[in-house]
Amino acid sequence: MTQTRTRSYDNYETAHAVVGQLEAAGVSSSDISIVGRNGKADDSNAGEGAGIGAAVGGAAGLLAGIGMLAIPGIGPVVAAGWLASTAAGAAVGGAAGGIVGALTSAGHSEEDANYYAETVRRGGTVVSVRAADEQVPAIEAILDGATPINRDERLAEYRASGWSRFDETADPYQRPVI
Repeated sequence: MTQTRTRSYDNYETAHAVVGQLEAAGVSSSDISIVGRNGKADDSNAGEGAGIGAAVGGAAGLLAGIGMLAIPGIGPVVAAGWLASTAAGAAVGGAAGGIVGALTSAGHSEEDANYYAETVRRGGTVVSVRAADEQVPAIEAILDGATPINRDERLAEYRASGWSRFDETADPYQRPVI
């Protein structure tokens, strides 16, 4: 049986390193996805961000195919893998769901899918892996070894600010000026 394991990270670089570790551990690049707002890929320089994402990706594996994608409610993201393809297909075809639909189709709860989508909207990066049951412990060790965002704490922060669910009609998130 196949399971999906997903973690979110505060920065693209950490998620990028996790993808490399997963591939080095023998996980097929076709079973790994990365979707994130690379700090260099904001609205003003999305094309440049895609170039940086591809250059950082290297010449082999999943990251070699990384590119820019616009996801409703999130804006431009650096993305590769099955999750990105599913979300892009929904966006291009006008189908409901986008990234939330892609995550729920992969087996995540509605709450988790909304959390992951909002995390990307707010500048984080999501790594999602499809794995056979026997691969799950090794994959979780890699995902958790990179210190992912604490889901429960982050959800509490989002809810404290009035958030209840991802809204794909929202404008891309702008970090508050401190």
